[in-house]
Amino acid sequence: MNNKPYTIKYEFNFHNGIKEEFVINLDPVKITIVWESEPEKPDWTKLENNQCECCTLDGGATIFCPVAVSIAELVEKFKDSKSFEQCTTTCIDPERTYIKKSSSRQDLYSIMGLLMATSGCPTLSFFKPMARFHLPFSTISETVVRSASMYLLGQFFEHKKGNRPDLDLDKLDEHYARVQIVNTGILSRIESVVKQDADNNAIIILNALAQMLSLEIEEQLSSYEYLFDK
Repeated sequence: MNNKPYTIKYEFNFHNGIKEEFVINLDPVKITIVWESEPEKPDWTKLENNQCECCTLDGGATIFCPVAVSIAELVEKFKDSKSFEQCTTTCIDPERTYIKKSSSRQDLYSIMGLLMATSGCPTLSFFKPMARFHLPFSTISETVVRSASMYLLGQFFEHKKGNRPDLDLDKLDEHYARVQIVNTGILSRIESVVKQDADNNAIIILNALAQMLSLEIEEQLSSYEYLFDK
């Protein structure tokens, strides 16, 4: 297997001329962020600062919240941005390039979700397979289908190991319930440092996606059943 980091780059070009660039290097096996240099760790990233209720990390051994550290630079760069500011965002990965024109909050949720999934947070670690096949700017429907499909692929491998697969998606629903708790905790952290609302609304969008998937699971993904009718 290739040990070269899997690199994803986001370029934000605001219509007022401001440009921002973020390069995310992922370990190709662990699917976690490989930092080129030690990331900034402001006080709000300390684990004890609004620690999530579902957090399994030991405050004595872990000083900083991995999710907060992963998005700290992003929050700092966009803390003065308003949600409705228009920008053209380009996402470049080793296979292809994606470009989208939209508001800053819509583009921020895409990169923020990637950073959070690969941060090393135990609660969000189940997102790592999706992060490896990252789809920038995904819609709600695309996110629901990708989440359910990737989870069921994981259950296939559980079946191969001799374990009972969760075909009713019960554990996936439990995962997303914890994700909503993490999103709430992260939102509480960044509210103390942002001046505008782009960062906040990016987290709110992520939380809305989690809530939508939970609703779809309750409905047995019936919205997508027609795709498989013959």
